[in-house]
Amino acid sequence: MSADPVDPAAVDIAAFRRVAGRFVTGISVVATRHDGIDHAMTVNAFTSVSLEPLLVLICVEKITRFHRAVLASGTWAMSMLSEDAEDAARWFAEKARPTGAQLADYAHRPGPVTGMPVLVRAMAVIECRTRAVYDGGDHDILLGDVVGLWSDPAARRPLLYLEGHYRQLP
Repeated sequence: MSADPVDPAAVDIAAFRRVAGRFVTGISVVATRHDGIDHAMTVNAFTSVSLEPLLVLICVEKITRFHRAVLASGTWAMSMLSEDAEDAARWFAEKARPTGAQLADYAHRPGPVTGMPVLVRAMAVIECRTRAVYDGGDHDILLGDVVGLWSDPAARRPLLYLEGHYRQLP
């Protein structure tokens, strides 16, 4: 059974944002290194894709500096944030942050497999190599092979995003 295509002009963007914003997501900072410069950005568009092979995806807005850097690098690391890291989520979402010193105020270290920056405060880390890039409108969808991961054994609660606001579990 096939459905008639939806006329994109018939769907209000503001209404779509409100509806999609009802989906609770976790918050991560994804980082890469290109030409000796660390680049990072806040993402909530992440999902696991496959167990065999181990694959995940992130969505990256095409107009960002991070987009150019991660495509050129081909490797990236995702630091999943706990509820005490809202400051980091806000900083790495700020479009006007300086290019060369994005990570200066946040303790980080090289990921053990890729060497990409990971936040010390992360509750979990996934290191990836880009397998494929797919057009997703104003974003690209990066499909990554999971090449390393780590999780903090201390039980911390995740930072969440819902209806345009950072949230915490009750």
